[in-house]
Amino acid sequence: MVSSQKQNLSASYRARDITVLEGLEPVRRRPGMYIGSTGVDGLHHLIWEVLDNSIDEAMAGYCDRIEIILEANNIITVKDNGRGIPVEKHHQTKKSALETVMTMLHAGGKFGGESYKVSGGLHGVGVSVVNALSLWLRVEVHRDGGIYRQEYERGKPKNKVRKVGISDDTGTITSFEPDWEIFDKGVQFSWNTILKHARQQAYLTKGVRIIIRDERRASKQKEYQFYFEGGIKSYVYFLNQGKEVRNEKIFYVEKEMEGVNVEIALQYFEGYKEHIFTFANNIYTIEGGAHLTGFRASLTRVLNDYGRKNNYLKEKEDNLSGDDVREGLTAVVSVKLKNPQFEGQTKAKLGNAEVRGIVDNVLGEAFSEYLESSPKDAEMILGKCILTAQARRAARAARETVIRKGALDGLTLPGKLADCSSRDPKKSELYLVEGDSAGGSAKQGRDRRFQAILPLRGKILNVEKARIDKMLKNNEIRTLITALGTSLGEQFDLSRLRYDRVIIMTDADVDGAHIRTLLLTLFYRYFEEIIKAGHLYVAQPPLYRVQKGAKIEYAYTDQDKEEILDTLSRGSKGKVVKEKIEEGGREIAEELISEAEETESKERRLDNVRIQRYKGLGEMNPEQLWETTMNPENRVMWQVKLEDAEAADQAFETLMGVEVAPRKKFIQTHAKKVKNLDV
Repeated sequence: MVSSQKQNLSASYRARDITVLEGLEPVRRRPGMYIGSTGVDGLHHLIWEVLDNSIDEAMAGYCDRIEIILEANNIITVKDNGRGIPVEKHHQTKKSALETVMTMLHAGGKFGGESYKVSGGLHGVGVSVVNALSLWLRVEVHRDGGIYRQEYERGKPKNKVRKVGISDDTGTITSFEPDWEIFDKGVQFSWNTILKHARQQAYLTKGVRIIIRDERRASKQKEYQFYFEGGIKSYVYFLNQGKEVRNEKIFYVEKEMEGVNVEIALQYFEGYKEHIFTFANNIYTIEGGAHLTGFRASLTRVLNDYGRKNNYLKEKEDNLSGDDVREGLTAVVSVKLKNPQFEGQTKAKLGNAEVRGIVDNVLGEAFSEYLESSPKDAEMILGKCILTAQARRAARAARETVIRKGALDGLTLPGKLADCSSRDPKKSELYLVEGDSAGGSAKQGRDRRFQAILPLRGKILNVEKARIDKMLKNNEIRTLITALGTSLGEQFDLSRLRYDRVIIMTDADVDGAHIRTLLLTLFYRYFEEIIKAGHLYVAQPPLYRVQKGAKIEYAYTDQDKEEILDTLSRGSKGKVVKEKIEEGGREIAEELISEAEETESKERRLDNVRIQRYKGLGEMNPEQLWETTMNPENRVMWQVKLEDAEAADQAFETLMGVEVAPRKKFIQTHAKKVKNLDV
């Protein structure tokens, strides 16, 4: 019986069932394997792959100008003045080298020879992947006195490489339109995302000029140019703009060891978060790798050695931890090597084990010399690190006290938390509301099966100006931490988050906006993983309730209100006109329409329309709060994302930090843009 079943199974799985995907078809079948996702990140990855080729030319010393152009209809063009992709016949494929590079995976000039000493696109699949995932792509090469061109459709050549002109220039121009059958509906290219990436590449490649131009709207064309002689030293200066720095002189070293070029710049500032950006061959390694490990180990060792040698650290127990020496640190670590081992095509992590020791040695020697030659800066750095260590010990004691107190009181959850009945975090959500009044409405209006309510009294502590030990003494923050269940700091565990959605729900006035900002600051500084995992949201309660007769509509913005009133106005006007026409007074009706159009911009006259402006959530009865803000069928929420960590950090530092001057400048710059300010 068993033998018969096996025979039947084997008969259903034969050689004919094995599918062989040729050319670029694997990319179209499984795009996520090559660009990470088919969402907004994957869409921009197409630009990065083409740009990487131009950057590789710049790192090889053959290119000093790159242009990125956003054209109408989501068309992207990348130009460079490098050597240009070869166009002669390839000895293996018997096709043009250009066609070979554009249509075959793992074909390129970066696997051997001396064309590129270092490169970001080492897998040789980058530009061919872009070709495969584009509705159409056109590449134009200037080299050997000629202009050569080839067009493709969904990765397949439409014609042979042909010479279309003569030119004394050299370089490559690539234009493409993404295939919208591949990418998620609604994703778009972001000007700010492209701008940030281009700026980053210009910092990492000294001597190259990168120009970004937005031509999508002819009336509002924008252009930026980036060129930095200072390289990553200028990058650190940029990242620390508006911050109070500890060491005025930015530490910088560049050295080649065992064929690996190491470049490091760092500076400390008065803050509690670390910002370390690592790159391998100009590719941002978001998950770090061997170069980050070597950097961290060397930094901790050097500061401890210097501290003991100069009597800053007297006892062994005073040793600084890795967290102590990285708090308030901005650093850029860039390595360039011949054969980097990236994990995956998206190159999130560098795996070359030998790089760890090289970075450790380069930083160890140079940073020790820096501290010895700059005693004032060294004192400022050590002083900050020691203060951080003291705060860490105080925070640990405070945290243990909180835990012990909770255990003694027998409280697993704060008393003010109105928890939901569900014990499945994936089906549960927590609303953070301001005050008892809003909390009362929310508790009565919620669906208690999956919605929990935590009222917070007043404005919580601004954690941008306070260390963790002081933060843990704040009752509202301690209550929130307990409700979340993740703990924080060294004990933080995202898997223990008790709710799939944490929703900030504050009043739609100035105080509500302030409380929302304070909560966002708290989450950004101490619960960043909650944001990264997509668990943090901001509720959008309505600003107005517009009622005419039995019809009720809610407006979430002033524009919404105007549109609702316009609709009601047209309805009222139409009724009056109809009555006039029925009376036989068409001319009177036309005069009425003309008169109404003249006065409508000055004053809208609507009978039996009642407009209620909600100043706070407490003004809504439970049914209204449920219907507008808490009912999953109707509610509007914003998901908080960390698409641009640098910009977010600078915004929080400017608006919530200790420095007054940058905040004053921001307010003066943007004050005129504020409309309908509630004071």
